[in-house]
Amino acid sequence: MEKNLKQTVITFFIILTSVSFTFGQQQKLAQTGMKFLSLPLDARGSGLSSSLTSLDDGAASMFYNPAGMARLDDLTNVSLGRVNYIADINYNYASASFVPFNGNYGVLGVSFESVDYGTFLGTIRADNTQGYVDVGTFSPTAMAFGIGYAKALSEKFSVGGIVKYVAQSLGSSVVNVNSSGNYLWEQSKTNVLAFDFGLIYKTGFKSLDFGMDVKNFAREVRYINESFQLPLVFNIGVSMNVFDLVPEINEDMHSFLISIDASHPRDYPEQLSFGGEYTFMKLVSLRVGYIFPTDIQGVSAGLGIKHSFSGYDFAFDYSYTSSSTQDFSNVQRFTFTFAF
Repeated sequence: MEKNLKQTVITFFIILTSVSFTFGQQQKLAQTGMKFLSLPLDARGSGLSSSLTSLDDGAASMFYNPAGMARLDDLTNVSLGRVNYIADINYNYASASFVPFNGNYGVLGVSFESVDYGTFLGTIRADNTQGYVDVGTFSPTAMAFGIGYAKALSEKFSVGGIVKYVAQSLGSSVVNVNSSGNYLWEQSKTNVLAFDFGLIYKTGFKSLDFGMDVKNFAREVRYINESFQLPLVFNIGVSMNVFDLVPEINEDMHSFLISIDASHPRDYPEQLSFGGEYTFMKLVSLRVGYIFPTDIQGVSAGLGIKHSFSGYDFAFDYSYTSSSTQDFSNVQRFTFTFAF
């Protein structure tokens, strides 16, 4: 059994490394589409600047590393929230994890996210003083629905994967005018199946954990006459409660988590994410994070509150990410979590 487990983990590691090596050889030409898949959603993760690759985070792990939901203690864990993004773009998302049969067969999860880009004025060229005429409005949208599975293979190893249905619509546009002067419209939309998979390894030294994941692995997507890749990314992360190194500190009263992620994306340079989370009495958490290098995102900060009542666990998380440029507004995220 132990031999088979090691072979499984080694094989999984080779797959992750091979995928990373393959797209790592490509030029980074910023040619990916459906970029909404790259945005951090969960408020806790965003407060830590997305450095959650090596952390167990229940249902929210569906948006980071699916292996993070493998050790879920509750029967059901549900997370939902909203992101008030730049340019009045709004994200809504939800995820849920279930532990059937006392966890003997792993953990199941579902996730959903949708994007509201707002309403835009449609125009076409015309020979008038304005140079165009109005043809109504259009509202681009995007969504992703995922089904995931995770399992702890041993006390140290856990693995997980997700299959996602991803769709995006740019609305209807005028492509021609018929002989009667009526507009001919065409829908601009597409969809694709994408895959995420990852693992988490608990080293056995205190709370030191290691994680890896690949997100948005998919075939090339085609929009009418143009094609593009999804924003594939390979992450490696490490985390630890550094107070474990100080025996005098009561772990039920204080903890200070440090997490670091290294990201290798398809369409922009590599990044390092740093996060810190101080938790008092397992009730209140203060977070801070930073990503380097980046020319858009500044420092992230967040707050988390947990409460248990009659066998139910409730949590509220908030994060604030500053913008490093005056062209974009600061970003706020809200997440509500409950478990039973």
